[in-house]
Amino acid sequence: MGRYILQFWIFLIFFILFCSTPVLSKNITAQQILQYTDEIRSPQTDYRVTAKITSKKPKKRDKIAVYEIFMKGQDKTIIKTLKPEIDKGTSLLMLRYDLWVFLQTISKPLRISLQQRLFGEAANGDIARANFSGDYNPELIEIVTIKGRPLYLLELIAKNEKVTYHKVKLWVMKDKYYPLKGEFFAFSGKLLKTCYYTKYKKILGKMRPTKLVLDNPLVKGKRTIIEYYNMSLNRFSDKIFTKNYMKKLKY
Repeated sequence: MGRYILQFWIFLIFFILFCSTPVLSKNITAQQILQYTDEIRSPQTDYRVTAKITSKKPKKRDKIAVYEIFMKGQDKTIIKTLKPEIDKGTSLLMLRYDLWVFLQTISKPLRISLQQRLFGEAANGDIARANFSGDYNPELIEIVTIKGRPLYLLELIAKNEKVTYHKVKLWVMKDKYYPLKGEFFAFSGKLLKTCYYTKYKKILGKMRPTKLVLDNPLVKGKRTIIEYYNMSLNRFSDKIFTKNYMKKLKY
């Protein structure tokens, strides 16, 4: 009898372990979804990338700017302006939530905010910081189906007022975790822009969006397009992410 009781308990333990595994895999949290999405949006390590930004306005000629971006982890960024020629030599340094701009015409960097516009509809934080999972508290609102495709709808609330946006609504492809659309809100509650993540390509081992379309909700036809290319992994020394080193940047 004792042997049968032991076998019953062994069977019960294995049954519980076997049955619980797939249940846990389905109960993904909002934080996990956001972390996976961050890994799709950008490498979670040191890298270099070039960004071309095109600003479009109704009945006006397009304006174009090109930047070279150096990212170290999630909290250190340098942005070097390559175009337009008039702004060449301008660079930005981000250390966590602090941001400085260095101009060739002044001797000391100036403190600016992540919310200020860099070019067109693109804010400094859109380019300098890509850490949704670190900056926001996410909540999974629902799973919606759009054009036959299931998507997670996340609502992100800023952890502090230093980040670029107070709230973000993010539509993420279920299972693949590709971000497809984002709505970005100010601390006042005003919708500032809608972003579409497009032109996915396999870069550095993952499918990543290489084209972001930022639409102004108040002005029809006013949009900014950010295109990323020449992304590569690099090892950057901490010493280059300092205000003193910004003066040594050569163009």
